[in-house]
Amino acid sequence: MEEQDKLAATIGKNLTRLRKMANMTQLELAEKLNYSDKSVSKWEQGNGIPDVRILVQIAELYGVTLDDLVCEHTGEKVMPKSTKARQRLLTILLSSGLCWLVAVVVFVGIGIFAPAFEYAWLAFVYAVPATAIVVLVFSCVWHYKWVRIVSVSVLVWSVLACIYLSCLQYNVWLIFLIGIPLQILALFFFVWRKKAHFRD
Repeated sequence: MEEQDKLAATIGKNLTRLRKMANMTQLELAEKLNYSDKSVSKWEQGNGIPDVRILVQIAELYGVTLDDLVCEHTGEKVMPKSTKARQRLLTILLSSGLCWLVAVVVFVGIGIFAPAFEYAWLAFVYAVPATAIVVLVFSCVWHYKWVRIVSVSVLVWSVLACIYLSCLQYNVWLIFLIGIPLQILALFFFVWRKKAHFRD
């Protein structure tokens, strides 16, 4: 009996946390499950355990696994898919914003300390590949395949654009031809990895 009480308390704690992270009231959750808010309140207080069918429905609703609902989590907190996606998007935006902040600081610094330098605007051009690298790193960590493909493409072409714009006095437009095989190789790499992953 003690084990069942412990399980009910764990499930209740997880249900409460996930519901709050999803910005839902007990009534809203109850309506989605076709149950009363009293049942939801009872589960969250650990005074009962929803049946497996309801647990599966809750797990699907929050975008988590059944284990996430019934196991105690001491390390990283499990959160609903929507909350996780918002946090990841915010992390990418803030990190990318730092690249552009550095570009603005460099541009302003050049304007103040070296006003005769006419290529200060290149700071913003160089911010593009820096942003692509930041997005690429996060997309690799979080396994966002399509974001990874797009960020690699942006990285390839923006680096070539940076080289071209930095060497305007030379006729280096042919450098963009390098981008074609690089783009093909990047796409081939992602397609090949996907097929290799399915074979394993």
